[in-house]
Amino acid sequence: MIRCINLIAIALFIVMTIIFIKYKPVCIVSANGEKLGYINNKNNFEAKVNELIYNNESENIVAIDGVTVKYEFAFVNKKEEVNENEIIAKIQDQTKITYKYYAVTIDNKQKSIVNTLEEAENLTKEIKNKYSEVKLEVGINEVYTQNKDEYKTVNAKTAEKEISGELEKIKSSSVNGVYLAQKPITGIITSRFGSRESIRSHAHTGLDIAAPYGTKIKAAADGTVTWSGYKGSYGNLVIVNCGNGVEIYYGHCSKLYAKVGNEVKAGDVIGAVGSTGNSTGNHLHFEIRINGSSVNPQKYIYN
Repeated sequence: MIRCINLIAIALFIVMTIIFIKYKPVCIVSANGEKLGYINNKNNFEAKVNELIYNNESENIVAIDGVTVKYEFAFVNKKEEVNENEIIAKIQDQTKITYKYYAVTIDNKQKSIVNTLEEAENLTKEIKNKYSEVKLEVGINEVYTQNKDEYKTVNAKTAEKEISGELEKIKSSSVNGVYLAQKPITGIITSRFGSRESIRSHAHTGLDIAAPYGTKIKAAADGTVTWSGYKGSYGNLVIVNCGNGVEIYYGHCSKLYAKVGNEVKAGDVIGAVGSTGNSTGNHLHFEIRINGSSVNPQKYIYN
């Protein structure tokens, strides 16, 4: 009996020796049913995962949707390599981390992305004070992403420089605080503001821009349509009241698409190029008035 037990013990020793010569103990890591690889020490590995993923102190993280990680002890061929860093990278790829940033906007268009709400609020306050005469809405939008590289954030100083640069351009294209965001048509200027020609008995009150018959005419700025119809030498005319005493005239149209009372945005199609009224060819008469007085449009657009 004792001899039998000794033989069994020797056999087990031989088997274990062979196992430890050819194999090594590892921990198999799986996530959501997928085998990711091998690690040496479960406790050390879990500590790394927690530090890199779940205990991430980034102020922009608002949610972490983790994966189910399982560990299984096993013996594998010593030629197999442990790959902790690769496994952590795979877990990070499968972990859904939601980040939140703050976009400073001009008329709801994102211009600069900053990391904190405080930066965004200070920046918008500074911009509003600096450009109070520009009729634009400066605001803040929260933006969310699970791709940390989707948004390139900047510091407050850089954001202020970026937005100020754009607002300076907008300011130069603004009439009494109304931003001319859109050229109504693309064409050749055939008669400038103030010119005197035989076709009229007074100095020209706008710009004549030649373009093919039927070319779409777009609103240069936001506003409300106060006239849409035939008006003497203007022919078919659309007048848009843009606020701040600013009115824009679009004359000689072949068709009128905008109706009185319509609220239009810059870029909306309001008519089509024609040659109605006192006109010798297809063109748009583009006129800007401030408190009833015509001003040179080329101070603000087509310059």
